[in-house]
Amino acid sequence: MMKLYYLPGACPLASHIVLEWIGKPYETQLMKRDELKQPPYLALNPTGAVPTLVDGDFVLTQSAAILEYLAELNPQTGLMPDDLRERAEVRRWLGFCNADLHRTFALIFGVAYYTDDAEIQEQLITKTAARMVQLFAIVDKQLEGKQWVTGTRSVVDPYLYTLLRWAKAKQLDIADQKNLQAFYQNMEADKGVQAALKAQGLS
Repeated sequence: MMKLYYLPGACPLASHIVLEWIGKPYETQLMKRDELKQPPYLALNPTGAVPTLVDGDFVLTQSAAILEYLAELNPQTGLMPDDLRERAEVRRWLGFCNADLHRTFALIFGVAYYTDDAEIQEQLITKTAARMVQLFAIVDKQLEGKQWVTGTRSVVDPYLYTLLRWAKAKQLDIADQKNLQAFYQNMEADKGVQAALKAQGLS
């Protein structure tokens, strides 16, 4: 049985939702932050981060890789299209969530890693938040006339939803991005999303 290591509300939420969508038995392991840096977990994930997915003797890290693995292991879900160009679109937006949105969020969550100067930290957070709004606007435009980011439900959608939860937590100024707001509400109403949120103590 697969096992997902996670912190509540962190990026493993996306993989957690996909596991719910797949509908097969799985386990989760709630981690404490100090446990992430201990030898037992570092043996699984040397970066000391989440998520980590264990599938038998196979250990996989990095959200984008886990999401693709789960989708391709369960083709009946349609979360990774068969058509080459449609699959490329999913990977394009998965990459956008991972390399642009998620990576830029790191400057807000981990600002202390970059400087100890409180004034510089404030400037960095302010400028990063403004950049985040610009990046979310790109996805908002992509969602025009669509329920799902690529037109059909895919592994991109739970990743974007997770990032939108962070945006709301950090009070980013995206309330006028109506397509994103509609997407968020649609995801909130999804039974798989609700189950994952409940399991992580987030609802």
